[in-house]
Amino acid sequence: MKTVLESADWVVLGIYLLALIAVAVWVVLQKNKNTEDYFLAGRNVGWFVIGASIFASNIGSEHVVGLAGTGFESGTPMAHYELHAWIVLLLGWLFLPFYIRSGAFTMPEFLEKRFDSRSRWFLSVFSLVAYVLTKVSVTIYAGGIVVSELLGIPFWYGAIGIVIFTGIYTVIGGMKAVIYTETLQTIILILGSLIITYLGLQEVGGWGQLRDTVIAESPQHFNMWRPMSDPDFPWTGLLFGGTIVGVWYWCTDQYIVQRTLAANNIKIGRRGAIFGAYLKLLPILIFLVPGIIAFALTIQQPEVFSVDKADRAFPMLVKTLLPVGLKGLVAGGLMAALMSSLASVFNSCSTIFTIDIYKKLKPNKTEKQLLNTGKVATGFIVVLGIIWIPIMDKIGGGVMYQYLQNVQSYIAPPVTAVFLLGIIWKRVNSKAAITTLLAGLVLLILRLGSEIYYQPQLSAGVEAGGILYAFAAINFAHMAIYMFLFSVILCVSVSLATAEPDYARIKGLSFGTLTAEDKAATKKSYDTIDVVLSVLLVIIVIAILSYFTG
Repeated sequence: MKTVLESADWVVLGIYLLALIAVAVWVVLQKNKNTEDYFLAGRNVGWFVIGASIFASNIGSEHVVGLAGTGFESGTPMAHYELHAWIVLLLGWLFLPFYIRSGAFTMPEFLEKRFDSRSRWFLSVFSLVAYVLTKVSVTIYAGGIVVSELLGIPFWYGAIGIVIFTGIYTVIGGMKAVIYTETLQTIILILGSLIITYLGLQEVGGWGQLRDTVIAESPQHFNMWRPMSDPDFPWTGLLFGGTIVGVWYWCTDQYIVQRTLAANNIKIGRRGAIFGAYLKLLPILIFLVPGIIAFALTIQQPEVFSVDKADRAFPMLVKTLLPVGLKGLVAGGLMAALMSSLASVFNSCSTIFTIDIYKKLKPNKTEKQLLNTGKVATGFIVVLGIIWIPIMDKIGGGVMYQYLQNVQSYIAPPVTAVFLLGIIWKRVNSKAAITTLLAGLVLLILRLGSEIYYQPQLSAGVEAGGILYAFAAINFAHMAIYMFLFSVILCVSVSLATAEPDYARIKGLSFGTLTAEDKAATKKSYDTIDVVLSVLLVIIVIAILSYFTG
């Protein structure tokens, strides 16, 4: 396998990796005194760094490889998921004040404060399994694709090499190392990807020519609003089912929320979320559009541009479009995306395992012992993620971004229902929370199991008959809606059928239990500029949704 990088590219890539190591070493020299330092960067991080970290954590390999791949294969429908910028605002305005007020380190810990220890145990174990099913395996898989394409080495060498490099600085430096290296990685990633988009548009003949070329070959490519009956991308599923997944991912998932918890007050955390929301608009321009450009170029110049698998669209553009030197910079940007995602998930996994599981089982352990346990836990998560990779191809028809959205659509509904209802309605009690979470787990296992079992028939469009086949054949985004409605009805019913919670114990953790002081503190936590920027972002999202209508 031949590398696409030349000497100047290697120099640029080397400089980038050295800068990354320098930032990590600087953080390590700061020393992590306790678990708050290691897992939440001492709760002393500014809004710019929080926003950049939210973006870099989210924009991982599933975007670099997967979103460009889905742009190449299907066009713009998956852009619905990238317009979840408005849900990041929901994190800052609705959820974050309750999280910070609770003083929780983790999302499972918040559930214990709001409900009971059963919910905490469930979410701790559930989150770790979910990370292996989605974030760890997907990131390692995509890392292998990108690194092997760019450096000319076998897939598994690239995948495991990225894991080891990232693992070292994450384990040693903790959250501080993750959050500050992500700030550098965000800058490199955005710069490199914008260059690809610009050069790609020039090569294809501009935006108008891009639309004409693509629509002539595939009329629906620029349409985000496919019919409700569309087997892959019904607009109802993407808009409503996607929102359910978005609330889970952006507002309740340790992986993202941990960044805002690193702020020392609600105002800084919210501003970080607002900045992160603006950055979240970029993936359509820097990943999805390049995937569509790659599709157009394979039509215009098939002898120069060819893609044997959709997930290789973005690396193909890097290889064919970029001059020497810039290839190295973009290769650094791609690796940045891979490493920032991996670093975030490593840190989140070790936080949940150490704080929510190990510390609960061994409450007398010292801070130093807890830190060491968090470092060891990371290694086990990585091994499990690597083992899961071969199974990924059996779900979502083999397109990675699709696989990710499928699995997340089944994980999200019960968790979203419990967090959302728990915050907006004080009457929800611990029995309702654990019942909803356990019922959601049963549905998740049934759906994922039936989807894997019937994958050959589903891919070929062959009717197999039977209840389980019908269950497996429901569109993944519609499935999220059904599961969410079921979870909400179950949670409300069990709450009303059982005793009220102790409102004194959950003071400040639900709208109905806020004190006058809590309400006054919330009012002081934002300025006019925060409101204006938030409204402007929602207008931009609506404008983009209106533009891509076919």
